[in-house]
Amino acid sequence: MSTYARIRSRAAALAAAAVLLASAGCAATTDAGAGDGAAGAGGGTLVIGATGKLPNLDTVIGGAGFEGKRLLSFQIYEGLTRYELLKDTDRPPQVTGALAESWQVAPDRLTWTFTLRQGVTFQDGTPFDADAVLFNLHRYLDPADPEYTAALGAAAKEYAGDIASYRKTDDTHIELVTTAPNGHFPEDLAHVLIASPTAVRKSGTANFSQHPVGTGPFGFVSQTEGQQVELAANRSYWRGAPKLDRLIVKALPDAAARTAALRSGGVNWIEYPNPDDLDSLKAAGAQILTNSYDHLWYWILDTAKGPWADVRVRQAANYAIDRQAIADTLLHGTADPAYQAAPRATAAYDPAGNRYSHDPDKARQLLAAAGYPNGFGTSVTVPTGGSGNLLPVPITEALQRDLAAVGIKVEIRTTDWTTLIGAEAKGQVALGSDAIAQSTTLFQSEALLPLFIGSNSPFWTGHYANPAVDGLISAAAAEPDRAARQTDYRSALRQVTEDAPWLFVVNDRNPRALAPTVHGLVQPQSWFLDLTTVRVGK
Repeated sequence: MSTYARIRSRAAALAAAAVLLASAGCAATTDAGAGDGAAGAGGGTLVIGATGKLPNLDTVIGGAGFEGKRLLSFQIYEGLTRYELLKDTDRPPQVTGALAESWQVAPDRLTWTFTLRQGVTFQDGTPFDADAVLFNLHRYLDPADPEYTAALGAAAKEYAGDIASYRKTDDTHIELVTTAPNGHFPEDLAHVLIASPTAVRKSGTANFSQHPVGTGPFGFVSQTEGQQVELAANRSYWRGAPKLDRLIVKALPDAAARTAALRSGGVNWIEYPNPDDLDSLKAAGAQILTNSYDHLWYWILDTAKGPWADVRVRQAANYAIDRQAIADTLLHGTADPAYQAAPRATAAYDPAGNRYSHDPDKARQLLAAAGYPNGFGTSVTVPTGGSGNLLPVPITEALQRDLAAVGIKVEIRTTDWTTLIGAEAKGQVALGSDAIAQSTTLFQSEALLPLFIGSNSPFWTGHYANPAVDGLISAAAAEPDRAARQTDYRSALRQVTEDAPWLFVVNDRNPRALAPTVHGLVQPQSWFLDLTTVRVGK
């Protein structure tokens, strides 16, 4: 527990309670005129404090980590498919139809036919149809298209890069052909977001992020770029109007600032509250919601050089760290210890595969066997914050102490999240360290899995390569049956656990703190959220 937490008095907690309970009602005030008289109006204004800079709002470019996609991109836009986030919250979400009602794959396992949903309109009132799908795919995949940009093409490649061809077979059907069998193609298409062609043509691609228009449950109102975005309920949304009137997302990367904003009424919801603040927030009447999801906080180790090239050294480091203490004492139960590569809230998780218990003696034995009886020095680049990164510097300081106890002396180098992932995307390590610390969601988007554990990834992944893992991932990707894919994924992640290219640390439980006036949130086993059920009021 931090010094601040230890000295916090009961009187201060009671004072905070009075402020939060009073101010929460202020934050709940409905924006005058927002959806007055319309079906679903009167649900108030939800103001969310996010952990990092807000994304560019142009479809697939948006993200800033999955937090930006969760809170903004997926609220404005939809793909042909979407995650079903309101049902079965005790297991990872399934993919269901969005702008497509249904789909089927041909016996060649390459040709997919999507039946489009009828009667859907964009937030500007224009109709969604097959031509709108083609317009967006041209914009993402065709360098000759007038609305194509290199940034759009690069962003779309993650999820649409294996589309070999596309066409409409009639006004209600789209045919997509992939370059190779891709069993998780429907999941990928949840991220291939569809914008209003009319709106794109009106503003031009260069300015579309300032005037975004999709089919999602919330439509764009205004933004202060990177800092605040305001959305209003889409009263014509095909699934039914959201209960909220307005949704405002603010960038509050400092955890103390987020907590202060919640207590003062400046926001009525914060992402990832500082674990040290949970008791006082609960005493103030705040709701603390958590659920497991497919998250891993870890270090990527450089397996190509120095001590980390020896699997025994990597295994030793994993035995050296006390994950349970980090999860319980530092993170106050908002995370679970990660004893293997597969996150707990995935079908690839093996309950019998929790290999790396806290065993400093075994760590020292492995180090000695590898030729490092006196340990060695190394370095790690750590983000100071950012999407899904929990308390990255305090966690790394705890790991530094555990590793020092077995002779591994770690120099911590800090940078911002954008710099770290920007360098990683170029195949580099920010600040030239031997490892990087980061968070990843491994299975929410199966298309990303080869980028983290596959050979020859364009990202910096510590030069890890194992042909057996590549084969299992490739076999899984080609399999349309989800259960069969998960069997191969479990085998692949079991091998990754053995190879230990990472320092496995914790699985986040996705905590968020809500004012007592916020109602109706369903917290799934997912990084993403469905905000259509949320309302703000007494």
